[in-house]
Amino acid sequence: MDVLIKFGAFLSLAGVALLVWCIVQALAVRRRTGGDEAAQRAGLQRLVAVNFAALGLSAIGLMLVVVGILLS
Repeated sequence: MDVLIKFGAFLSLAGVALLVWCIVQALAVRRRTGGDEAAQRAGLQRLVAVNFAALGLSAIGLMLVVVGILLS
């Protein structure tokens, strides 16, 4: 079960890293578009799918860690 815990921790860290990347990209979109609200909205809508994927990846990783701990 040690492998399950390590793999879950890796997935969780990958999800958190992807969330940080989304934050950096959102700030870049905001800085790049200036005050144009329509351009900001279009740029941020592209990041929504990546953000949800990162949250899902992190949640699955945490679930794997918990299952690995419970089974060991």
